[in-house]
Order: sequence, then C-alpha cells, then structure tokens
Amino acid sequence: MKPDSNTAMQQLIERMRDAFPFDRSEAQICAGPCHGCPLKLLQFLESELDAWQQRLDDGERVGFVELSQLLRISRKIQRALQKSDLMLTPACNDGDGAAVD
Repeated sequence: MKPDSNTAMQQLIERMRDAFPFDRSEAQICAGPCHGCPLKLLQFLESELDAWQQRLDDGERVGFVELSQLLRISRKIQRALQKSDLMLTPACNDGDGAAVD
C-alpha cells in the first residue's frame, strides 16, 4: 500500500537528509571544483527541507505537486554536487541502487 502524501513527504525529507552532505564542513564543501556554489545549493536545500518539515509539523496537507517540486529541486542540486565530487552515492537512494523517482 502506498503511503499518503504527507507520509511520502516525510520519508522524502528523511532520505534527502541522509543522502546529501549537510554534515560536511564549509572547508570540505568548498575544497574541490565548483559547479554552481555547492555551499549555497546545500544551504538552499536544507532551508527547503526545514520549511517543509515545519509545514508538516503544522498539519499542512501536501499534494503530489509539492512532492514533485521538492524531488525535482533535489535532483538538480544532486547533479551539481556530483559535478563537484560531493555526492558519492545517488541522492535518495533506496538501498537497491535505484534513486527514488
């Protein structure tokens, strides 16, 4: 059975927090080649995740459009971070090698 949209958003947020290198220091993020500004991209994504978490905590209902938008944003940031050698594994990997789509 598929989860409701709020549960799916919560799971997506958790998976993204695990997959993206939010815990790296600024020195580690800015040490390699830059494609875009990885630090700013990570800060933006983290603020989006924080905002969505707050909205969920406040009881807001999430729709498919919102899920799709957050996933689209994360994929774009993932590609930029991969070019900067900051993503060693695919973002939102579900454990079997397939990214969450």
